[in-house]
Amino acid sequence: MPLIVLWDVDHTLIENCGVSKEIYAAAFAELIGHGPVHPVVTEGRTDRSIMGDLFQRHGLVPPPWAAVEQALSDAGEAREQELARRGYVLPGVRDALEQLRELGESTVSSVLTGNIRANALVKLRAFGLDEMLDLSVGAYGADGKERFELVDVARRRTAMAYALPLGTPVVLIGDTPRDVEAGLRGGAAVVAVASGSHDPDELVAAGADTVLPDLRDTAGLLTHLSAIAQRGAPARPGRGRGGTS
Repeated sequence: MPLIVLWDVDHTLIENCGVSKEIYAAAFAELIGHGPVHPVVTEGRTDRSIMGDLFQRHGLVPPPWAAVEQALSDAGEAREQELARRGYVLPGVRDALEQLRELGESTVSSVLTGNIRANALVKLRAFGLDEMLDLSVGAYGADGKERFELVDVARRRTAMAYALPLGTPVVLIGDTPRDVEAGLRGGAAVVAVASGSHDPDELVAAGADTVLPDLRDTAGLLTHLSAIAQRGAPARPGRGRGGTS
């Protein structure tokens, strides 16, 4: 059975070493005329949510989203070289992406990220990962405010592009409890990786199907993904389920 694999970007595929928060601060400054006084809080949310919260904590009405997205894009493009200098690809990532690519169209590998599409591309391109994923069928921070909404966006884009049934199993690979919750609420299986700031116990408590310490064990990861594909898509919970993404 085919499988759709959706990767989180920051702290799952790459370590951005603080560049992400600098992008948000620079976008805020471009729109307001000065940098933020309060710190940027990301916590695995989408760019819509992160920037909206940042403006509100400064007592400001958020500008129109189109202006915010353009400011984020400008700030991300300006920092691509800095990201390449300071950041790095996390252990095991290149091998995992290459192995999935070699499976052909039986496995579609893309992203589910809170970043807007332009900045997801910047972050992946800085390390040569962009060509290892089909970014045309991913889901991004401009596609919804809540992260769980992005699962269905990516599912539908992939199904249309690859002529797959909407019931094709989806697995989300990420490093935060919000990634786990997004997968569960969006009807995806979840492989959590303790490569960010959350330890394995937190990810297990959030409900991840599988928790890995990192992505070094490519064979083990592929075994988990194969098992997910064989058992098929999980039941999709109703939209009324409690919690936030």
